[in-house]
Amino acid sequence: MSSTVTHTAARTPAPAAHGDDDVRQVAEAVTRARAAATSWRSAPPQERAKHLLAARQALLDRLDDVVDTVVAETGKLRAEVVVNEAFVACEQIGFDARRAPRLLAPRRLASGSMVHKRAERRLEPLGVVAVISPWNYPLVLSLGPLSAALVAGNTVVLKPSELTPKTGLLIGELFSQLGPHPDIVQVVTGGGAVGDALVRSEVDKVCFTGSVAVGTAVMRAAAESRTPVVLELGGKDPMIVCADADVDRAAAAAVWGAFTNCGQTCIGTERVYVVSDVYDRFVDRVVELTGRLRQEPGGDIGAMINERQVEVSQAHVADALAKGAKLATGGEPASVGGRPAFQPTVLLDVDHSMQSMRDETFGPLLPIMRVEDVDEALALANDTPFGLGASVFARDPATVEKLVAGLEAGNVWVNDVMVGFAIPSLAFGGTKSSGLGVTHGEEGIREFTRVKAVAYNRAGLRREPMWLPLPRRLETLARTGMRLRFRARRRDR
Repeated sequence: MSSTVTHTAARTPAPAAHGDDDVRQVAEAVTRARAAATSWRSAPPQERAKHLLAARQALLDRLDDVVDTVVAETGKLRAEVVVNEAFVACEQIGFDARRAPRLLAPRRLASGSMVHKRAERRLEPLGVVAVISPWNYPLVLSLGPLSAALVAGNTVVLKPSELTPKTGLLIGELFSQLGPHPDIVQVVTGGGAVGDALVRSEVDKVCFTGSVAVGTAVMRAAAESRTPVVLELGGKDPMIVCADADVDRAAAAAVWGAFTNCGQTCIGTERVYVVSDVYDRFVDRVVELTGRLRQEPGGDIGAMINERQVEVSQAHVADALAKGAKLATGGEPASVGGRPAFQPTVLLDVDHSMQSMRDETFGPLLPIMRVEDVDEALALANDTPFGLGASVFARDPATVEKLVAGLEAGNVWVNDVMVGFAIPSLAFGGTKSSGLGVTHGEEGIREFTRVKAVAYNRAGLRREPMWLPLPRRLETLARTGMRLRFRARRRDR
């Protein structure tokens, strides 16, 4: 299964045809990962954490190689790779290494009425985890789930996008050259057939980032072997700008949220709803800021991954203009360093009949819609099959709380955009068609564990009251015990 399909709505693809080389590559990688899993899961969490930190240091030592590789494969700006990928990935690895030892330690729980028992919860590794990562952020969207899976005690088979295979192979090198656990990360490369073979290889969990269509196919394939999945499937993230918002900050946030990485960001700002009172000021400021952007190597905006993504942006602009939208700036293909690109584009007078307001563009397109009030903005923001992220710009605490509570999204940012992904303690995941499960945070580590419930007898009794043969007065004693245990105002333990 390919993670390189555009994030626009598409027909779910048929299962890929497997070649012998595809299946053999995957089978060998899973076998090596499975063999390495025994010693890795037996290593104390503190040792696994140190190993992750050593891999992070290896990344820092080879940062120039990492940046060069990502730039060559994606056309990103070097600064984007350092700030949005390498820095965030290193931060996440540090969080996982710090939190995992305490999070994974056996935890004693209350035993209720069974006061003569000791209850304990353990979080144990699953085994081998498949991480299928996309091309738009090939470093951080590989290392994030990989870090959590490893620190939880699993080994990993990483399948990068076929458009960014060298980045994936470089990640594999960072781990293969470290100490006593050289095989805990395996990398397989190729297209959809390789991904499909990996999903069907009976790994213990699949973590996939990509399109809704391919994610649906991944889930279907995984269901055949009852393999659990984590899916991050993109979004159509709204921004709401209220009458009391800091308009300058909101406009600057919208420009960055829509155009960073040339708009190829699943939590990028894809549609904006602005209350009438500040609409004109907001639009003027956005257009001014957009006009100052430099789309060139070493500038503000880089290239796109390929012509296909440019065509999606073109199609969304053409559809909007045909339905009555106005072009405030941009709207044409471009070139950055000889690679395909698209001008940062602002659309006005848009509505929900237009593709640019419904389907994920995954390009540098910012449609802005005027609304009368917060209620209209909230209703329109939720009028989507997606539910990944949303941003709110307002000062009034009651308005902020209303919007935070009412937005149907897994991530909400107040007077900010996209920032939650860079905060390692926050779980990252979506609702509706945007995904299933989470990465990042403690919840992201737990995603790659299974719960084992353990109960110990500590009373030294030779037999239990319910053991056979039953005592004659058992029912009477149980009824009396229930009245005492569950009487009104008694505090449960």
